[in-house]
Formats: sequence, structure tokens, C-alpha cells
Amino acid sequence: MANYPPYNYPDIGNAGEDLVAQWLQSQGWVILHRRWRCRWGEIDIIAQHDEEEEQKDTGTQAQREDISPKLAFVEVKTRSSGNWDSGGRCAIAPSKQLKLWRTAQMFLAKYPDKADYFCQFDVAIVYCQHIPKQSPTVKVMDKTLANASIEEYKLILQEYICAAFEVANGYW
Repeated sequence: MANYPPYNYPDIGNAGEDLVAQWLQSQGWVILHRRWRCRWGEIDIIAQHDEEEEQKDTGTQAQREDISPKLAFVEVKTRSSGNWDSGGRCAIAPSKQLKLWRTAQMFLAKYPDKADYFCQFDVAIVYCQHIPKQSPTVKVMDKTLANASIEEYKLILQEYICAAFEVANGYW
């Protein structure tokens, strides 16, 4: 295994994705895929949320039938302090957005039963801080602010941006 400096260590990015996936599950999302790949690229997390569960007891039957599940294509950016790209925000340039959109299109082509779902592109910003060595754990501390630790790093879900960008031609 290569001797990566701490800020490039591959497990940190995976741990950031684990943290976000656990946080999404705590918010009622179902994780459909992790690191879903095709020729256009990779989507870190694909999650589904059934809003009808939240609104079972409200509204008429006609109103409830109009509610459809929602898909989130989530890009996770795990960064430490002093990084070059404003905590990961600058890494979601228009070229990256286009790659994510094309990858999402391939996902929907492969799973046509989800093609009518409301879709959004979310971005999760995870802050990574070096800490003294602790026993490795990855867990969600509460439903609003997620944090975890792995080896010598503490991870904090700093920001979760729903519908972080819109796709060209107003597709979604």
C-alpha cells in the first residue's frame, strides 16, 4: 500500500461517505447504491426517500397518490482544514456536474422503474480533523449533526446541501 499523506489517505474519503450514508439513513433515506459506476463516472451515494410514509396520516387519498419517491444523487467531499477548494465546494465545477448528470442518466436507464422519481443532486461536505489515536469507530452521534472517528481522524458532516445544483436544460 502506498504511503499517502494523511489528507490523501483513501480510507478517509470512504469513511466520509460512510458517515453521510449513515446520516441519510437516520433521516429516513434508503441507500440504494454506494460508489455506483458507469463509463461516465461514479456517484458516491444514491438514496431514495419515500415521502408518502411521512404523509400517511395527512391529506386525502387523491393528494397522497400524487406523492412520488425522491432520489438523491449525492456527491461527498471530505476535506481537512487548509484545503485548496473551499471545503469541497469548488470541486463541484460545471464539468463535474455534467459528469454526475450523465452518470445519473445511465443509472436511470439501467433502472427504468425509477425514471419517474423526483431527482436531485446533493452535496455533502465532510470536515476531517487529525486527532490523537483512538479506537476506530464510525457512528452517527445524533440526527442533526453527524460525526465519527476513524483511526486518527475525526469526521464531521459540516454541511449537507440539498439540490446543490440544477442540471442543464432544466431536466430536473
